[in-house]
Amino acid sequence: MKHDVKDLGLRQEGVRRIQWADGDMPVLRQIRARFAEEKPLAGLKMSACLHVTTETANLARALKEGGADLVLCASNPLSTQDDVAAALVGEYGIPVFAVKGEDRDTYYRHLQAALEHAPAITMDDGADLVTLILKEYPKLHSKVIGSMEETTTGVIRLKAMERDGALRFPVVAVNDAQCKHLFDNRYGTGQSTVDGIIRATATLLAGRTVVVAGYGWCGRGFASRARGMGALVVVTEIDPIRAIEASMDGFQVMPMEDAAKVGDVFCTLTGNIHVIRLEHFRAMKDGAMVCNSGHFNVELDLECLEKSAVKKPGVREFVDQYTLADGKRIYVLGEGRLINLAAAEGHPASVMDMSFAVQALATEYVARNRGKLAVKVHPIPVEIDAWVARMKLESMGRKIDRLTPEQVKYLASWTEGT
Repeated sequence: MKHDVKDLGLRQEGVRRIQWADGDMPVLRQIRARFAEEKPLAGLKMSACLHVTTETANLARALKEGGADLVLCASNPLSTQDDVAAALVGEYGIPVFAVKGEDRDTYYRHLQAALEHAPAITMDDGADLVTLILKEYPKLHSKVIGSMEETTTGVIRLKAMERDGALRFPVVAVNDAQCKHLFDNRYGTGQSTVDGIIRATATLLAGRTVVVAGYGWCGRGFASRARGMGALVVVTEIDPIRAIEASMDGFQVMPMEDAAKVGDVFCTLTGNIHVIRLEHFRAMKDGAMVCNSGHFNVELDLECLEKSAVKKPGVREFVDQYTLADGKRIYVLGEGRLINLAAAEGHPASVMDMSFAVQALATEYVARNRGKLAVKVHPIPVEIDAWVARMKLESMGRKIDRLTPEQVKYLASWTEGT
């Protein structure tokens, strides 16, 4: 089996951690058991570009049980858990191309290895596989029957492709499923981002001013969890509606040029480029800590910072020190990449259970509707969202009410009023 992982000798530790995560993913386990019986993906080649974590490993196991011929590569150079990659290859027989800390050339070589598999279905975190297919693999344009995308950043890119007429096959926006963004983005990113910052710096957030760039679902989650740790939270936004929401949620709202002067810890969660720029770095306090929890490492303008400062890498694991001309020190965490995966373990398994359950069912949906889906970005069918939510509630021991016949009739009518 072709693969490229750090060390197959790490596989037993990877197996232990994969099984631990599996214990907190009951909905995906249920899907895996059904897939093993029904084989809805039999005969289909798949290439997935995802964060290679324990939770992703359990998704990969479900897809393989469903009959998929799967190859997995990393969607971020720092998000791979090397023991998990080794376990997937050595114990579960899934080819993996991912090494934590891989350079850019290796990253793209791994993407190419995944596409040389000639997939009929792809799965992305950030749309890199789809982008590479459209740019460099024209022979795959007609062979790919569909793709799944799990990030806000990726969906933004894919909708731009659709708008420009560049998209060549249907894509399902898994990120936009309610069981994904309402929970994974808010509770998963919120908690894991705090976890990554604390692991990287061992800093106390209580009493510090934490600047949150972006008040989407990820920003909402991180802001609320930072406040829960005792931080004073400032939100920066470009959207007036979200800015009002942040204000009414009790956060200070101001432009980045003002927030730069008061913040102690900064985190970007926008999906946009150069949210924190050189003028912001120069306005920051000595010792300010800066990180990113958006998918790509472009939210911090590190290229300009490197040109204007003396870099001292590795002052602490996952922490680089930049000293400006005036002697001010800026600490960049995780090389500006996803801090929750660069310095920590990503989202907890219990929340990824919902996201990856949606992923697995979306893959089945694409397979069963081969040739029927238009070339565009598709929403997740509401039936998938609702089923995953019901199963998650059941696994948590929660019950909800059901409408009475009278209530069903009332909601369907217009004749009854005051």
